[in-house]
Amino acid sequence: MAEGTELYDVVGGMPFFEALVDRFYEGVADDPVLLRLYPDPQDLVQARRKLTLFLAQYWGGPTTYSEERGHPALRMRHAPFEIGSVERDRWLVHMRAAVEALDPPPEAANALLAYFEIAAPSLQNRSASP
Repeated sequence: MAEGTELYDVVGGMPFFEALVDRFYEGVADDPVLLRLYPDPQDLVQARRKLTLFLAQYWGGPTTYSEERGHPALRMRHAPFEIGSVERDRWLVHMRAAVEALDPPPEAANALLAYFEIAAPSLQNRSASP
């Protein structure tokens, strides 16, 4: 990516992040390990919206996430959910698959995947899965 170019712009803006999150949640919807973490597994609409807005903002897009929800505080927001190593790893499986399916430019794909590798452990709040 050219210096000063946001990944958000490189991948095509909000439509990319909407598609990425949709693809991710397609995996979650069929994954009983992750699905049990959602208060209403039949309705993932709000979860999709929150993740889309967060990722778009993180990568240089609109600040809607912070305007609506405040600081991301990933650890705090995920504290109510029992996320152990199994859940963390399943999350990564679906995120990697979503990035691969969308096939963004290599530099963007590498940046996304590197971020998800770092972010996944910060979601974990249990030493092991129940």
